[in-house]
Amino acid sequence: MSKGQLFIVSGPSGSGKDTILKEVLARCPRLEFSISTITRAMRKGEVEGEKYHFITKDKFLRLLEQGEFLEYNEYMGNFYGTPKTPVKKCLESGNDMILEVDVNGAEKVRSQLPDVVSIFIMPPSLEVLKKRLSGRGTETQEAILGRLKTAISEIKRASEFDYIVVNDNLECAVDNLISIIKSERSKRERMYYIIDEVLKDVGSFNW
Repeated sequence: MSKGQLFIVSGPSGSGKDTILKEVLARCPRLEFSISTITRAMRKGEVEGEKYHFITKDKFLRLLEQGEFLEYNEYMGNFYGTPKTPVKKCLESGNDMILEVDVNGAEKVRSQLPDVVSIFIMPPSLEVLKKRLSGRGTETQEAILGRLKTAISEIKRASEFDYIVVNDNLECAVDNLISIIKSERSKRERMYYIIDEVLKDVGSFNW
C-alpha cells in the first residue's frame, strides 16, 4: 500500500475555498480533511470537530511546547494550528489529507514536508472578490477593504504554489481540484506498490 498524499489549499478570504472543499470532499474517496485546533470561542452554527477543535489557550500552548503542530498562527489574541498526529495517521493509513491554511501556514508545512502538494484558489479578479466579500453582509466597508489588502498580499505569493485553480465557476473549480488530486495519485512514485502487486506472481504465471 502506498503512503497517502498531503494536499494544501490556500487562497484569500472570499475566494471560495470552503465551498470548493466541501464539494471535493464529498466526491473524493480516501480524502480526509485536516481539522484545525483553535482557541477562540465557538461561533453560532459551528460544530466541534467539524472544521475546528476548540481548546483553551493554556492547552494549546502546552501542545505547542511539545512540538505537536505542523504550523500555527496567532490572530487577535487567539491561536490556530494544524496538529501533526492526525495528519501522520491519515497518511500512514494510505489515505490522502487536505489541509486549508493561509499562505504563511503553507510555507511552514512545505518546510517540514517537502513532498506536499499545494494549491492556490484564485479569484478571477479583485472586483469579483470585492463583490463576494460585500455580498456576505457581515462586515463593515473598512473590514472589507482590509481583507482586500490582505488578499492582494496573498495573491502576490500564489507563484509559491504547485497549482493555481481559478474560481470563476464553482463546478469548474471543483473539477479542476479533483483532477489535480487524481493526477497526483497516479504519479509513478506513488504507484510502485501496484507494479509489485501485478508482478508478484510472475514466477508461477501460466504462460
